[in-house]
Amino acid sequence: MTTCYYTHPACVEHDPGAYHPENPGRLRAVNAALEAAVLDGLQWREAPRGTPEQAALAHPADYVGFVLENIPQTGQLAFDGDTVASPATGEAALRAIGAVTAAVDAVMAGEADNAFCGVRPPGHHAEQTRAMGFCLFNNVAVAAQHARHEHGLDRVAVVDFDVHHGNGTQAIFWDEPELFFASTHQMPLYPGTGSAEERGAHDNIVNAPLPPSAGSQAFRQAIEETVLPGLTAFAPELILVSAGFDAHKDDPLAGLNFEDEDYAWVTERLVGAAAELCDGRLISTLEGGYNHDALGRSCVAHVKALMAA
Repeated sequence: MTTCYYTHPACVEHDPGAYHPENPGRLRAVNAALEAAVLDGLQWREAPRGTPEQAALAHPADYVGFVLENIPQTGQLAFDGDTVASPATGEAALRAIGAVTAAVDAVMAGEADNAFCGVRPPGHHAEQTRAMGFCLFNNVAVAAQHARHEHGLDRVAVVDFDVHHGNGTQAIFWDEPELFFASTHQMPLYPGTGSAEERGAHDNIVNAPLPPSAGSQAFRQAIEETVLPGLTAFAPELILVSAGFDAHKDDPLAGLNFEDEDYAWVTERLVGAAAELCDGRLISTLEGGYNHDALGRSCVAHVKALMAA
């Protein structure tokens, strides 16, 4: 199997501030852990610069313009109480889009079997016209729409195992029968969405909320009994993963108790589903994870499972 890792130095330079949890140290920790793991065969690729037009696949063009035009030249600017831009943020956001779209292109062309995108800012909280939750553009939604528009796919699925519900992805997918979104997440927790009753306009949304303090057993049960059956019934041609690692027991921002091994396990299960449903085509992109040591270890477990597919 060929696994590609897309990243770019600009994604490290995005700096929301010294005390912000979504800080440059996150991606430095991921890159350092992957380098230290000496993963023979992992192809490191520099993320190309995405375009505003690609961002506009998931957002109105005027919103994309508003975000890019308001990136500060000095200091920082807050789009909301959590989502802060610095002078490097515009480039980072476009490189994140470039990473996910290039990964789609590589997998669809058969150059790679799967891919992981180590990018920031993350994306799954960004709604069509609203930056929130550290996110400006919804990277995984852009990737899904790119796969449809550039590669002619009819059915694309996103599976999200971040501890926070991917409200933005759900909102963008809600009225789209060709798009499927499944999520495990802690509830109650920010952003307050993600109940099991939220099923989309075409029964294309599957939420499996987990109570505070839930751990490996509850997570694995949710994946096996809720997420994977929904994914199989949808029968996607491509699986995208919003890979948040903040459900880890060591993470400071929430209250679930996942272990490193849970991320290897869920990756193996999703890779297996991709092999059965869509010729193995799977692309993952980084979302949350705020304990740097746990994030690095979890990403290594995730990538090892991708490479072992």
